[in-house]
Amino acid sequence: MKFIEYPDRDLMMINLADRLSSELKNTLLTQDRATLCVPGGTTPGPAFDSLSASKLDWSRVTVLLGDERWVPEDHPRSNTRLVRKRLLVNQAASARLQSLYMDAPTPEDALEELGQQVEAVLPITVLLLGMGGDMHTASLFPGADRLEEALSDDAPPVMALRAEAAGEPRMTLTAPVLQGALSTHILITGPEKRAALEKARSLSPREAPVKAVLGDATVHWAE
Repeated sequence: MKFIEYPDRDLMMINLADRLSSELKNTLLTQDRATLCVPGGTTPGPAFDSLSASKLDWSRVTVLLGDERWVPEDHPRSNTRLVRKRLLVNQAASARLQSLYMDAPTPEDALEELGQQVEAVLPITVLLLGMGGDMHTASLFPGADRLEEALSDDAPPVMALRAEAAGEPRMTLTAPVLQGALSTHILITGPEKRAALEKARSLSPREAPVKAVLGDATVHWAE
C-alpha cells in the first residue's frame, strides 16, 4: 500500500483526477478500450468534476460502478445518478456507462444479466474506491449476508448483498474483480477514516473488507 497525504481536499481531488486521467490515457495508447471503475457517495464528486474535463478519447472508456443501491436511477441515493450528473458530462459525456442497476424487483432478478455485462468489460483498468468508517468498500460490508462468498477467490463478478449498515439491498463487484484491477486508488478523508484504515491493516478481510484490496493500492488522504 502506498499512502499519499495532501494538505487539503481541493488539491487532493485535482491531483487524483490528473492521476486517473493519465493512467487512462496511457492505457489507450496501447489498448482499444479502457474500463474505469468508480464509487458512489458524495466524497468523489469534486474529483469527478475535474476528471470530466480531461481531454482523452472518452468514447473508448467504459465507466463501471463498484456497487449500487437497488433503487431507480432517478432516486437521490442512486450511485448511477451521481455518476451521470458529476462524471459523464463535459469531455466525458461520450464515455459508456455500465450500470449495476436494472428495472427488476430485486438484485437477484438481474444478477445473471448484469454479471454477463460486467464480465464483458473486465479487467478493470483503473479502479477508484472509497471506504466507510466501518472499513467496508464497494458494498462489501462487515457482517453482510454473503460476505465470505464475495471475498472468495471463485466469487462471480457481481453479487447481491444485504447488510444492516447498507440500508437498501446492494449489487456489488466482488473481491476477485476488484483485486484484478491494473491500478487501484482508494480515496478517504478525515481523521476517523484514516484511523479506520490503519486498523484495517491488522484485521482480516472478513472483519475489514477493504483489507482485500489494499495490496498495491495507492491511498489518497486529506483531513
